[in-house]
Amino acid sequence: MTAMVHVPPFGRLLTAMVTPFTDDGELDHDGAAALATALVDELGNDGLVISGTTGEAPTTTDAEKAELLGVVVDAVGDRCQVVAGVGTCSTEHTLSLAAAAEKAGAAGLLVVTPYYSRPPQSGLLLHFRAVADGTGLPIMLYDIPHRAGVPIATETLLTLAEHPRIVAVKDAKGDLPATSAVLATTDLAYYSGDDAMTLPLLSVGAVGVVGTSTHFTGRGMKELIEAYLAGDPARALALHRRLLPAFTGVFATQGCILVKAGLKLQGRGNGRLRSPMPGATQEQTAALATALAAVGLPTNPSADQTLRTRTNP
Repeated sequence: MTAMVHVPPFGRLLTAMVTPFTDDGELDHDGAAALATALVDELGNDGLVISGTTGEAPTTTDAEKAELLGVVVDAVGDRCQVVAGVGTCSTEHTLSLAAAAEKAGAAGLLVVTPYYSRPPQSGLLLHFRAVADGTGLPIMLYDIPHRAGVPIATETLLTLAEHPRIVAVKDAKGDLPATSAVLATTDLAYYSGDDAMTLPLLSVGAVGVVGTSTHFTGRGMKELIEAYLAGDPARALALHRRLLPAFTGVFATQGCILVKAGLKLQGRGNGRLRSPMPGATQEQTAALATALAAVGLPTNPSADQTLRTRTNP
């Protein structure tokens, strides 16, 4: 079998960025620009995914998605790949968001499996092909069956890989044999959609990660990826083990909840979320602070009060 070459179309380290809100619950343009700048310039991200699940896309309007994308593109689009989350459970709505994202300057699109309605694989083929045919941007599929309700089957991925604009997969399936089969026979670039699975996925040919804990662990995660690719798996494994408390700590509940709690601990935000997402509890915030400290990521001492109060009013 000829070895496939997997080129990282959006870089290797991407973060699925949270969406900052003001105390009044409105989109925080200044906060979004500041966070994007920190993720790129301080934490070394090659790309950012905007309006994904971690970005609370289900509770932002189409207009807000376009505004947020424009803010981030203006802030960091000259030095990172800004990928817009446009996936919905409706093909027409996804096409509309894709057109708006292309107009706003996105470098690519993240398209999740249509959720809740659980279409058959033939429906997934129709959906993803329609989106790919309707845009000029490269597409990263998002395979996350525990949220969407259905996986993108191996046979479906092999067929979709033939489309010139479907170039990557964010893989949160947790099925290494299935992922290995796709990587062995296509040139799709795979990104880990689960921080703790990054090293295992690299070992079967993945190119990087779209992370959540990388709001904090970006530098360490990038070093892990670079160590593995440089032929030093022992160093990569040591970094994986050191960062593991943070990789898993942000998923003790929904990632957006604890990322915003952690950012508030670091003095980088107010922790505000939109209903139905609640603020982190005292216990969750304390546990996250412990996890971040365990990997050498201190929190802001002036934010101690957040350990005694909820992070969301």
